[in-house]
Amino acid sequence: MSIQEVNVDELDAALAAGARIVDVRETDEYIAGHVPGAVHVALGTVPDNIGAFNAAGPTYVVCKSGGRSMRACEFLADQGVEAINVAGGTMAWTLSGRPVVEGDQPA
Repeated sequence: MSIQEVNVDELDAALAAGARIVDVRETDEYIAGHVPGAVHVALGTVPDNIGAFNAAGPTYVVCKSGGRSMRACEFLADQGVEAINVAGGTMAWTLSGRPVVEGDQPA
């Protein structure tokens, strides 16, 4: 199975166009700083929260560096959900100079 991946530049453009993003890191990681607009669904709870990934069009999935989000995307693909992995994750987003949001809310 091949999971589609995007870099943070492509993610930024997709978010500007209204794309949905879900962060699958642990709660403390999410609160410490996440991509603006990212909804939090910890990796271990993905099977119980598939509805959070359903959107018109694909859902972008992010974690710290791309590993956990890839596992989430593989699981979601098996469930028929179109999910795109963000290569490099939140680390790449931050290193690119883009802003993050702190706290337990998406924005």
